[in-house]
Formats: sequence, structure tokens, C-alpha cells
Amino acid sequence: MIKKIALTLVLLPFLMFANIDTFNYKVENLVSNLGKVWGMVVLDKDKILFTEKNGKIGILSLSSRKIDYLSNTPIVYYKGQGGLLDVQKSPNFDKDKSLYFTYVKELMGKGVTTLAKAKFIDNKLQDWQDLLVTKSSSDTSRHFGSRITFDEEGHLYFTVGDRGVRPNAQDLTNHAGTVIRLNFDGTIPKDNPFLENSQALDEIYSYGHRNIQGIFYDKKTKRLWAIEHGPRGGDEINLIEKGKNYGWPVISYGKEYWSPLAVGEGTHKAGMEQPIKFYSPSIAPSSLIIYSGKLFKELEGKFLIGSLKLTHLNIITMNKNAKSVDEQRILENLYERIRTVLELKDGRILFSTDSGKIYLLRR
Repeated sequence: MIKKIALTLVLLPFLMFANIDTFNYKVENLVSNLGKVWGMVVLDKDKILFTEKNGKIGILSLSSRKIDYLSNTPIVYYKGQGGLLDVQKSPNFDKDKSLYFTYVKELMGKGVTTLAKAKFIDNKLQDWQDLLVTKSSSDTSRHFGSRITFDEEGHLYFTVGDRGVRPNAQDLTNHAGTVIRLNFDGTIPKDNPFLENSQALDEIYSYGHRNIQGIFYDKKTKRLWAIEHGPRGGDEINLIEKGKNYGWPVISYGKEYWSPLAVGEGTHKAGMEQPIKFYSPSIAPSSLIIYSGKLFKELEGKFLIGSLKLTHLNIITMNKNAKSVDEQRILENLYERIRTVLELKDGRILFSTDSGKIYLLRR
């Protein structure tokens, strides 16, 4: 367990050293002056592909710190919280060279969260294909989600926010406020939970979500985890299960932005799931990984969560019964909104910030 804090900081122009009892690490600023880096994925030992919310896609060399931008990128709806969002590598990337993206596409003047797939060959994107243009249109420019993960049975999961229209999350005739499950080719799995429900979209796996911006499939435990934004308070870590209703906006641990009133009917209701953990006040969670322990043994199996509002890396320990038993916060003195977190092949950790920087967490 990571113990409570005893921070010692030595600040240099591009390097910060910190000690938290037995957890020793160094934080290095690799690059600056980027756009808002939303997603990152490992291409090989030296190269990272990243997305910027403004629609750019870049490749960063870790050794040279040189960045090359791709030229054939999609047109995105870059407005409010919309833009180019997540990127993930196919589990069969060595063979199929496929990358998956979520981005906001403009339809009739409004933005909708979209899942796309492209081949990455000779440092170029080829055969860009929209796999699902979601039914999630609204008059707002917020709560698009979106993150992607994969299980070990050939399924892809991605998230869509409630689009700023709360009732959407309880309405199965649209994709807003859901986790979606598809096969890698974009077709619908035969065991999706709502296939027999004529009042529900077949792609939906779970619903009642406000705005999930972190999702991760844990291969060791075979569990699908997500973290989502609450309103004023009420951010949630949820264990995602097939067909379940996670309650938004009927139940919530958050308050209204305009008053101290609770959102919805309360915190519990029959037929609606309880979060594994909720945060009050909100940390504004932006991403989620479960760390392997390759380099930092102290972090093995722990949840690493980027925090926007409270500007830190959130570290959660779950026990074998999927209960949260410890929380720690590091990197608070960076004063950076941490947008996404990525583990490298050797266990080092990259994270991006909304100020346009990518940092490296290492020994």
C-alpha cells in the first residue's frame, strides 16, 4: 500500500524529483507547446501516437523527442468538449495494423460521438472507416465521452456521454450515456444484452452514465472498469456489467451546479447499480489504467486515474472483492490538469496535460 504523503521536491527546469515513502519516482517533461493531448498509444519501444483535441495526430519519438504530424487526419467537430478524442491499438495490431479512434463528427450542425478504424502503415493512416456514428445528437457541445478498451473475447467497448441532456442516459433508444460493445469489425455481438428489446439500441452494453472518460478491461480479473464525471461531486468508479443501469440522473452522489440540492431522487434506487467508489468533491477524472507493476512494484494492480479539476494523479487500491480500500494523490505540485495516462512496455508511465505537455514518470 502507498502510504500517506511525505513529499520532498527539488524543481529543475524540466525535471521534478519526489519521494513518497517507498514510492520513488522522477517526473520529466518530455515535450511542451502541443494542443490538448487527449489519447496516446504505444506503437513500439520508441514511438507514441497521440491525438490532439483539435484534430491533429502526431507521432512522438521518446529518444529524440521529435514529433511528426500525420497529414491525412479526419475532419472533426471541434467545439466545446468536442473534437478528436481517444485512440487505441487493435489487440492484433502486429498483424492487422489497425487503430481505433473516437471523435466527434458533425451531423446537421451538431456533434455526435463516432467510432472509427484505420490502418497504420508506413507511418500513414489508410482506409479510414467510421464503424459507428452514434445516435447521440443534442443542442449542447458537452459530454461526448469518450474512451476505448478491448476484452479478450474479440469485443471493443467505447463510451458516450449523456450529451448534456440528462434523460438521455435512461433512454435506450439513443446511445447517449452508455457503454457500447461491438466486435472489432463494428458488427454487433450476438450476446449483447438488448438484442431482444425493440425499445433499445442493439449496441448498448450498459447505461445510466453521465460522462465516462476512463475505461479499462483488466485481463487478470476479467473485469471491466470505468470512471465517470459526476456533477458537483459524485464522480464514480463503476464495475461495468452487461445490461446494468448505473442510475444517472435518477440517482447520484452529486449536487446541482446552481444550488446545494441533490441531483435526482437520492443515492439509491432498486434496479440501479451503486458505484464502487465516489468522489466528493469531484476530482474531474479523465482517464483510467490498471498498472502492471513492471517498473513500479508499489503500483502493481492499482488504478491510475488522471484528475483535471484537482490536478493530480489519483491512485486507487482495489481488493480482490472489487472494493476500494485505499486512495493516494501524487503530482499535485505540478498544478497540471492530467488528461490521459499510458503505461509503456517497460513500465514507465506517460501522462499528458491540458497545457499541451507530455510527461514521463520514471525511476
